[in-house]
Amino acid sequence: MSKLSIDFKGAARLILLPLAIMAALTIGVGLLITKVLQTTTLIANDEGVNEQLVTDRTAFLNDATDRLTSFSDMPTIIIATVVLIIAFRLAFKRWNESIFLTLAVFSQSAIFLLATVFAQRKRPLVQHLDPAPPTSSFPSGHTSAAVAFYCGVALVLTVHTNRYKILNVLWWAIGLAIPLGIAYSRMYRGMHHLSDVSWGLLLGAVCIAVAANALLFRPVVSEKKEKTATRESPRSPRPVSER
Repeated sequence: MSKLSIDFKGAARLILLPLAIMAALTIGVGLLITKVLQTTTLIANDEGVNEQLVTDRTAFLNDATDRLTSFSDMPTIIIATVVLIIAFRLAFKRWNESIFLTLAVFSQSAIFLLATVFAQRKRPLVQHLDPAPPTSSFPSGHTSAAVAFYCGVALVLTVHTNRYKILNVLWWAIGLAIPLGIAYSRMYRGMHHLSDVSWGLLLGAVCIAVAANALLFRPVVSEKKEKTATRESPRSPRPVSER
């Protein structure tokens, strides 16, 4: 049997502190955008990106961006994460990769939800192709979730196939293409500003870096294997009956 051993001091230093700083920065930037820079040229240019994308809309891109966005819908990310938690555990015979992906995905989600409570940024002032969720526009949760999940999976696969450059290029080509495509889709569909998806990309990347540093490169979680020796009691020889 194996038992998880956790370095709690290391976890606080390598996980909780960096994530707390990232959460504070995300909230701070959100408040800066909504309370200080709201009427500036910078924010006007931010809105201008969405207005330009509206003029480029086509039936093909409407359908393509809808399908691409579904790759980071909450049910999709949750189900895929649960499946890979089990798959990584079975494939690598340890919990580090599974806990890494869990931490990367759910830490970005927690920071994203916390920031939307304080920032309360309105969606772009263009026609929305999706129903607007109750969360605010900053940051883009679809984008940060896509980075955390797809780049997180790419990192795990790279760690275990580092001798094969072709495979590593393939993992990262897919892992980067999907989040970038989703970032574009969220702007194209009028759901997020350029600054929203830009911070979403950064948020997902930071959560991956924090989780990887603590669980893949300098593990604060390890497994102790306990061997239980089974001792067989010596059997007494059967008495031989004489005839």
